[in-house]
Amino acid sequence: MKKVVLLGDSIRELGYGTKVPELLKDEFEVWQPNDNCRFAYFTFRWVMVDWRENIEGAEVIHWNNGIWDACIVDEDGSFTPKEEYVRVMLRIARLLKTLGKKVIFATTTPTPAENTAARDEVIAEYNEALVPKLREMGIIINDLYSAVKTDVRKYIDQNDMLHLSKDGIDFAAEKVAQAIRKAASEN
Repeated sequence: MKKVVLLGDSIRELGYGTKVPELLKDEFEVWQPNDNCRFAYFTFRWVMVDWRENIEGAEVIHWNNGIWDACIVDEDGSFTPKEEYVRVMLRIARLLKTLGKKVIFATTTPTPAENTAARDEVIAEYNEALVPKLREMGIIINDLYSAVKTDVRKYIDQNDMLHLSKDGIDFAAEKVAQAIRKAASEN
């Protein structure tokens, strides 16, 4: 059975990662860390060292980072400055390309306008800065941002205004499973 790897922050860990293994169980062996991949530097370090053996040889690696990085932490701005985020994400992409056959990046999901810490306009800027560079590298883009943006009130939990709602988890999991199946079927 072909191996698939899911990497990502809490949008994966608490969200689509809870459903994708079940959706793909008859087609793929799914591995994902039992941890939140948090921000880009955290993911880079853990992929480089601790998770490398679990990732190597994957047919498809589906990965997301960004919600932590784009989050506004104080008057100085985002947790990870946008240029630094792009730089480390490209390093992750280069590394993942050496470990798996296909790499998919899922754009960071939107937030409601009321969320002042993880502001939607900042998330959009981070996605817009990164996605063209990943495409140039041959990384497949799973545009969860645009998909979830079609109904933020339905797909994002209205209590924390950050994570996927139950409907959002189901919706995103289907989008992730579709992207993985498509990537695995292409030569």
